[in-house]
Amino acid sequence: MDTSLERIREKIAELDAKIADLRIAERELQALEKAPARSTKTAVGRKPKIKPEASEEPEARQTIGAAIIEVLGQQGALSVADIAEQIKATGRDISNRTVSFSLQALKKRGLAKGADGKWTLPKSGSRRARS
Repeated sequence: MDTSLERIREKIAELDAKIADLRIAERELQALEKAPARSTKTAVGRKPKIKPEASEEPEARQTIGAAIIEVLGQQGALSVADIAEQIKATGRDISNRTVSFSLQALKKRGLAKGADGKWTLPKSGSRRARS
């Protein structure tokens, strides 16, 4: 029995050591959590510099959509590849995939419609886009 009691006491001592290590780790994590809270307050001052960059992305998407609407308004029904070629002719670097995603977004908004691989402006959508 002495051997069993000794083993149990050794296990208890090991567990106590692990608990002590975990408490130290807990204190270190708490100290680290307090430090970023201070740094996020300083980062708040930097956010206005980041916000204009973030707001430029949606404008770029709108510009692509506007270019697509303009091409469809001038040329009529076109395929994705033809729309991309027309936009590339204006000097923009754009892929067929980008045009396809933009067309899907325009379709969801009711500003474009696709049939048989050709995309057009809906009659009511072309009035909304121009006004």
